[in-house]
Amino acid sequence: MARGLSYSLDDTIAAISTPLGEGGIGIVRLSGPESAGILRRLFRPAGKRADADLPPRQLILGHIIDPASGQKVDEVLVSFMPAPHTYTRQDVVEINCHGGIVATRRVLELCLLAGARLAGPGEFTLRAFLNGRMDLAQAEAVLDIVRARTSAGLQVAVGQLSGALSGRVRALRQRLLGVQAHVVASIDFPEDEIPQIDVGTELGHIERELVHLLETADRGIIYRQGIRTAIIGRPNVGKSSLLNALLRTNRAIVTPIPGTTRDTVEETLNLQGIPLVLVDTAGLDRAPRDPIEELGMERSRAALETADLVLAVVDGSMPLQPQDQAILELLGERPALIVINKCDLPQALDESALPAGRPRVHISALTGQGLPELEERILDMVLGGHVMPQNEAVVSSPRHKQALSTALESVRAARASYVQGLPADCISIDLSEALDALGQITGETADEELLDRIFSEFCIGK
Repeated sequence: MARGLSYSLDDTIAAISTPLGEGGIGIVRLSGPESAGILRRLFRPAGKRADADLPPRQLILGHIIDPASGQKVDEVLVSFMPAPHTYTRQDVVEINCHGGIVATRRVLELCLLAGARLAGPGEFTLRAFLNGRMDLAQAEAVLDIVRARTSAGLQVAVGQLSGALSGRVRALRQRLLGVQAHVVASIDFPEDEIPQIDVGTELGHIERELVHLLETADRGIIYRQGIRTAIIGRPNVGKSSLLNALLRTNRAIVTPIPGTTRDTVEETLNLQGIPLVLVDTAGLDRAPRDPIEELGMERSRAALETADLVLAVVDGSMPLQPQDQAILELLGERPALIVINKCDLPQALDESALPAGRPRVHISALTGQGLPELEERILDMVLGGHVMPQNEAVVSSPRHKQALSTALESVRAARASYVQGLPADCISIDLSEALDALGQITGETADEELLDRIFSEFCIGK
């Protein structure tokens, strides 16, 4: 879809809305004024139903026909949903084909030949936003629902889709508009009697609301994006065994031979609703034995650099080795948990040699001893003892967090200007910036560049 200058709502778009591949059904979706007309040109209902008969919101059995050859392409179930009570608030058609690459692609091709245009990424949801069916935060929640990896992440996304966050943001924006109107009126009509409001007190209330919303952001983003957790250590300390133990499955190859893992292995663990992206890394050794092992170690260091949390594994059945010390020094200021493995064996590790102040836990990846405590320690480090609030607006997008932070900074600046008795123009500028930032969340002040960036992340057909 060509974007950047304008968004057309006058043409009819089409796309495959189900993943390509073998499956029960494959759905081709159309949206726009010519949706019904295109369907009539391609669809022949079964039985004695008239060709032009498209009763709304009913599934109709029939065949898609190639108009050029008269050949049947597929037996389908079709539905016609007239505007405005549809996902896009336009006429929408859905063609349920047999699941398969050839059938769905052929039906889509015929729709395009009949006058539809191939939809761009997220263009159906974009039309829903532009036609006022949902605001921008709700549109982003659609993608979050598709990408949710845990039930808790799904709960956050569904809450946002229902408008929990949007309602809070719009209410704050309305209060700010009231303050702004009062300030502007005092500038434009200084001689008139203007109803008095306590600007400082009102801005204080708004500031506290913004702070409360921002307090949910870090946890919300964790539930949405997950925590990237690198498992590091020297060869043969039990990193892959720990990965398998946490996943409760044999995902990584485990042998007594040092250096078995030569590349990073990633798997996602649902840890009480938090997507924990576990990255098992190749053992970090001072002297790699071959170029492949050296490349694996480079990837391990890269995984360490990008990790949100590090599980540094040491072997409790052996004294701390120079390689262990070197790896622990790589942690720097990163959030890390020292995992002392092989507690089922006689212990030889002098724990006083470990970095002071680093949390640590004893486990046996072989027997499972200590794993529940490890998981609790991870949760405590990630959430700081807090859990996701129930039935409350949660900020789960870094973009929304940034916008709220900007709004909070501007509100604080406006309040400080008011307290200091600065001219109303100064207060008005800061209020305008806060209003613009909040409007970026719901879409009221979003420009086309922002819309392009958001909807380009969607799949075609959504």
